[in-house]
Amino acid sequence: MATVAERGATAPEQARAAVRRRHRRRAAWRRQWVALAFMSPWIIGFGAFYVYPMAASLFFSFTRYDILSQPEWVGLDNYKFMFTGDALFWPAVRNTMWMIAFLVPLQVIFAIGAATVLTRVKRGLPVYRTIFFLPTMVPLVAAALGFVFLLNPAGPVNRLLRLLHLPDPLWFYDPAWTKPGLLLLGLWMVGQTMILFLAALLDVPKQLYEAAAIEGASPWQRFRHVTLPMISPVIFFAVVIGVIHGFQYFTEAFVVSGSGDSTGLDHPIGYPQDSLRFFSSHLYQQGFEGFHMGYAAALSWVMFVVIMACTIALIRTSRRWVHYQGGFR
Repeated sequence: MATVAERGATAPEQARAAVRRRHRRRAAWRRQWVALAFMSPWIIGFGAFYVYPMAASLFFSFTRYDILSQPEWVGLDNYKFMFTGDALFWPAVRNTMWMIAFLVPLQVIFAIGAATVLTRVKRGLPVYRTIFFLPTMVPLVAAALGFVFLLNPAGPVNRLLRLLHLPDPLWFYDPAWTKPGLLLLGLWMVGQTMILFLAALLDVPKQLYEAAAIEGASPWQRFRHVTLPMISPVIFFAVVIGVIHGFQYFTEAFVVSGSGDSTGLDHPIGYPQDSLRFFSSHLYQQGFEGFHMGYAAALSWVMFVVIMACTIALIRTSRRWVHYQGGFR
């Protein structure tokens, strides 16, 4: 629509105004194309390595596919079999939920405790920080194999327990003790989370502790009403990341369950008695050992939906207990 000035202008002036508008539009298009040209490597990579694989796996989840032959459309059969016909699906789900329910809270509590202790160290703090952080630099496979040796029924941990006249469990050979053994491994590698909490604790204003002390608050009350609210964003971050990693728990359990014994025989995935069969290891077995790629794709999409639902639920509930400095959310 022409402006009042353009309606009152002569024909040559209107033509020049139209030419200027075309030039502005072309300049805007050129800027947009230049921006897209610089973004094109990321766009191509994102489409090739994220969008296309996700779309392909969604399609394969509705097919019977073994890589070697053409996919055969089966509709919802994979999902029906998952919930009603797969005898190993629900044990994998229960083991995964057990690990999330115990490992994530224990890691947060242990990390907060270790960080709190380190804030009170007066000398040698860099050394202690390094000692706590070093386990996170160990590769997961090496750490799992190390714990297989330490928690061997005839290993050093059980020998120490026998010296103390305490029960010496079979650990990774007893279904009742396999997941507690993995809990110990998870707590040993808590250094990265501990560093986050240490930074959060050092960032709490000292004036708040001084004000609480003047009001007569005990150490527990200061921790409960000052420390925890101030570090609640870091707790929220650790819980969300822990839940996501918990649903994807694979390497440690895979290495431990297949580590073999004194006879040199390798154990199947989930040994003993499927106590170490987690959702990710079940997905791996279906896809890369049984070559049931269609069913494995269906398992992966169920995992994706569950992780997304849990993350959204945590974000929604965080409004009740996560406090940000300045009141911003």
